[in-house]
Amino acid sequence: MKRLCVLVALMGFASAGMAQVKPCEELKQEIEAKIQANGVTQYTLEIVEKGQEAGLQTVGSCDGGQRVIVYQRG
Repeated sequence: MKRLCVLVALMGFASAGMAQVKPCEELKQEIEAKIQANGVTQYTLEIVEKGQEAGLQTVGSCDGGQRVIVYQRG
């Protein structure tokens, strides 16, 4: 019975992690809306492969952590 409870709990954690995977374009649109709501008008958001964000501020992770969204003001 304990093994069954542990198995069910592990499956719950695994499915919760999978539910958080978002497509990059959807996440980028959500981030853009938040930035514009804060009154920022000149900025750049770009989707890049993880590891290629050198020197830029990472504001989101998408496609299961394989890509990131970077922000640059101005």
